[in-house]
Amino acid sequence: MLAALTQLLLFQLAGEVIAHGFGLPVPGPVIGMALFFLFLVLRGGPGQELQQTAQGLLQHLSLLFVPAGTGVMLHLHRLQDEWLPILVSLLVSTAATLIVTALVMKALARNPATPQ
Repeated sequence: MLAALTQLLLFQLAGEVIAHGFGLPVPGPVIGMALFFLFLVLRGGPGQELQQTAQGLLQHLSLLFVPAGTGVMLHLHRLQDEWLPILVSLLVSTAATLIVTALVMKALARNPATPQ
């Protein structure tokens, strides 16, 4: 598990270095995730240890929301002051996500991948 977590953190670090080094407006973890995805595609998928580690993280995903919830409580006054823009952005982003997901599913259903 330690090797898989180290691998995940190294890709996140690489993303942070690229984002800060080139002054990109994209968060480092997003760049690291894209790099990790490319790495996995080139490697032919995740290994058994990485799959087990990812499954373990997913089983305890709710624990990762505790810091975010604490941050919301610390900035409750901002939520009270800016509730309308936050609500509109949540609704628009949710609708956009649903629409894009539906379009991707429709496109994939029309052109199924051929089995290898």
